[in-house]
Amino acid sequence: MKKTVLFTFLVFLLSVSIYAQSNTSNVAIGDVFVIGEANDNYNHINFPKANFIIKKGGIVSYKNIVGEKVEVTSVKEDKDGQLIATIKLASKKKFFNSHKYVTVVVDKAIETKELVKI
Repeated sequence: MKKTVLFTFLVFLLSVSIYAQSNTSNVAIGDVFVIGEANDNYNHINFPKANFIIKKGGIVSYKNIVGEKVEVTSVKEDKDGQLIATIKLASKKKFFNSHKYVTVVVDKAIETKELVKI
């Protein structure tokens, strides 16, 4: 009896862990996206604040980044289960002439059309 209960418990744990590791997003390193136009501001692309851009000698203008191609350099999953990707400009330039990399919440940015897959 104890062995049957123990075996059932182990099978349950294995099945739960298999479903917990499944990832529905198909974003991989090297994928190319285009930065879309945001309604008010970019909520899911984590651009630096204006004062940090200015301190590094950059120009704060979101109009210059609309339509730019970006490439995914790394993908991680945070503690909430959201995919966080690090992106860089495909042209090898810097965002706002000051930052080489920017992070983005992939699923929400695609959903709100801040990022558009090519």
